Amino acid sequence: MTDQDLLAGARVPDETLVRLRGRLADAAAAEDLLDVAYRTLDSPVGTLLVAATPAGVVRVAFEVQGHDAALEELAAAVSPRVLEAPHRLDVVARELEEYFTGRRRAFDVALDLRLARGFRREVVEHLSLVPYGTTATYAWVASLAGRPAAVRAVGTACARNPLPLVLPCHRVVRSDGTAGRYAGGDAAKHLLLRLEQEQA
Repeated sequence: MTDQDLLAGARVPDETLVRLRGRLADAAAAEDLLDVAYRTLDSPVGTLLVAATPAGVVRVAFEVQGHDAALEELAAAVSPRVLEAPHRLDVVARELEEYFTGRRRAFDVALDLRLARGFRREVVEHLSLVPYGTTATYAWVASLAGRPAAVRAVGTACARNPLPLVLPCHRVVRSDGTAGRYAGGDAAKHLLLRLEQEQA
């Protein structure tokens, strides 16, 4: 396919688009112009959008949250230089696949927590202390974060966790033992809890 074909609006084969995007991502990275790389992944809880900065994974978004909305948030909060660059996320993609197949219980990838600030950040930093295959209450997490009365704020922090799955807010439940709400949807939360309990 020639440049004239592209300018004329000819249908570009998918493999050509993938190759062109790859070249664009490589060129942007070489010129230090790629601030946020992203890719999408199929998973048992639907298609996930995963994004990373040079510092680490910055966002995991469920399809029900709107991938376009997540990309707009990244452009506004991190940098407008956001580009699909799947290979930059190979490590987290592999770790997520290992998690979903029961071969991984904790994530080792570097994280960029700039989207969580203040008390929300304190909460999400404590989520990995809830062991795989178990649950903890919002009240327990509030105490762990040093503010035992801030149960509702913990709920809000979990709902706005920029790194669900990697920082396991799905393991945090209500005091009566019911699952509570989840950014990926109630069915996704139940599926994740069941998956972990079966693998534990």
